Amino acid sequence: MTSLVELVDLLREAAPVLAKGAGTTLAFAVASMAGGLVLGFPTAVLRVAPWAPLRWPATLYVSAFRGTPLLVQLFVIYYGLPGVGIAFTPVTAGILALSLNAGAYLSESLRGAILGVGRGQWDAGFSLGLTYRQTLGLVILPQALRTAVPAMSNTLISLIKDTALVSVITVSELMLATKELIAVTFRPLPLYVAAAGVYWLLSLFFEAVQRRAERHVNRGHQ
Repeated sequence: MTSLVELVDLLREAAPVLAKGAGTTLAFAVASMAGGLVLGFPTAVLRVAPWAPLRWPATLYVSAFRGTPLLVQLFVIYYGLPGVGIAFTPVTAGILALSLNAGAYLSESLRGAILGVGRGQWDAGFSLGLTYRQTLGLVILPQALRTAVPAMSNTLISLIKDTALVSVITVSELMLATKELIAVTFRPLPLYVAAAGVYWLLSLFFEAVQRRAERHVNRGHQ
């Protein structure tokens, strides 16, 4: 009973610090989601463009950020770039790295969805006198987005967990807040479990948002 009381007291004392860290984690995730979407959409469009000079830079970007660990990307942006005169605050570096990484994965999800739209849809658009850009925007992308939402949503949800990595560049999000509590209390197991629970709750929230988004984009096709 004593140990249970001590555990409850520990979690009660830790709750404000964990809540503050969770708030930072949530803010990081939302900002990175927005950044990833801003980067992912144009990258996907460039990847399917019929002009090779447009495809090459987008392909290089996707290959580089999908082919290297996110932790290494964080180190390059925060610790490496100052060596060539480009410096970021920890918060900016964290959001930038997460956005660039998410944008690469999101672009591939959307590119696959665009390529999954039948060639007949392109031909139909061109037969109506639409340009390539108009056909892509008015005919192809609406259909592609419907099939891409689940995969894109999974990438965005994974950002919740990936934010734990920004603790290595001294951003006081949930994981760093948990480590600081452990350094004071010497109780790693209950605090790590509590942090895992918070990450789980945040993921459940975004999974609910994902299901709502899927219902919205599928409404006209049911």
